[in-house]
Amino acid sequence: MAAKILANLIIMGSGILARAVVQAYRQALANAAKTGVAQEALQNATRRASKAMTEQEARQILGVTEETAWEEIVKKYDGLFERNAKNGSFYLQSKVHRAKECLEEVYRGKADGGTPS
Repeated sequence: MAAKILANLIIMGSGILARAVVQAYRQALANAAKTGVAQEALQNATRRASKAMTEQEARQILGVTEETAWEEIVKKYDGLFERNAKNGSFYLQSKVHRAKECLEEVYRGKADGGTPS
């Protein structure tokens, strides 16, 4: 008899707990939609998934500004790439290379005739 009552209490308690979790999840989604967090998280996830580097990130890695000439970017790239090749940091070396690739696309897209070589 006591086992039957205990089993019923456990079943009712788990049902109540499950409904509370579902309700809390729905409320969290609603709050995220109101504040824009959900969309921002989705955009961040998409960016991470594509692993595309932004122009701003590329400029930070190479330490250049928007006004920096392409020749100066190449000099910075060569110096950083060689330094990381000597010290054995393949990760940083690849980040530097990706940054140069990203900025190369930006400079090729410019209509002012500043095409990188």
